Amino acid sequence: MAITQAIANAFKKQLLEGDVNLASGGDKFKLALYTSSATLNSATTAYTSSNEVGDSGAYSAGGGALTGQATAIGSGTGAGVAYVDFADLSFTGVTLTARGALIYNTSSAVTNAAVAVLDFGGDKTATSGTFTVQFPAFTTAAAILRISG
Repeated sequence: MAITQAIANAFKKQLLEGDVNLASGGDKFKLALYTSSATLNSATTAYTSSNEVGDSGAYSAGGGALTGQATAIGSGTGAGVAYVDFADLSFTGVTLTARGALIYNTSSAVTNAAVAVLDFGGDKTATSGTFTVQFPAFTTAAAILRISG
């Protein structure tokens, strides 16, 4: 079993077919957490509950809704790079261990379509506390989703 950080191939196809709206007020996205027993990679097509972390505190099956989504096009040294951001997501009062996550689209033509797999680089744990997924800076060089030419 392995979690490999990637943009889902199915998401790339949906972008080309016009089935995704990443703009503020567009499609709705969620993030689910997974154990080290999960197999997630670029071939992942949709959300699955297989090897998802168990319900605890504010975390329940399916994960949490992502908010604050924004898109931009870079200029200067990042000219031509399209990028996307989401607000950090926290789950409070949880006891869990997660190795990675799946961002998925709950509004798409394909039900719960995979967008991106996040590999945390190792198990991350919260014990009777808050588990936060912190997204990188909203820049052309760091944003969680980027398309360059």
